[in-house]
Amino acid sequence: MLIGFVQVYLFLGLALVAFGVELWALVHAARQPAPAFVSAGKRTKNFWLLLLGAGAALGFIAIPPPLGVGIFGGFLQFFFIVPAAIYLADVKPAVSGYRRRPPNRGGW
Repeated sequence: MLIGFVQVYLFLGLALVAFGVELWALVHAARQPAPAFVSAGKRTKNFWLLLLGAGAALGFIAIPPPLGVGIFGGFLQFFFIVPAAIYLADVKPAVSGYRRRPPNRGGW
């Protein structure tokens, strides 16, 4: 009985951490300018927002009881973190270095 109690809260904690990572990736992608993705040679900003948004929505639905619905039981919920992990490991470092050029103010 104690083991089941610990397992429920362990899965709940892991699901909440996964959902937090998914939200972090989604917010970071939303705050980056669209040209940063193109100049880094990555997929478009809209592609990443759609993919990360879907992953975060499914990750939210997958949060197990007592806090969530837990529709996707077991380890299936942890597959929703894959797009966020790819974004944070590959795309985030590439687009974070993007700097907008100041507008040309004339001169010589």
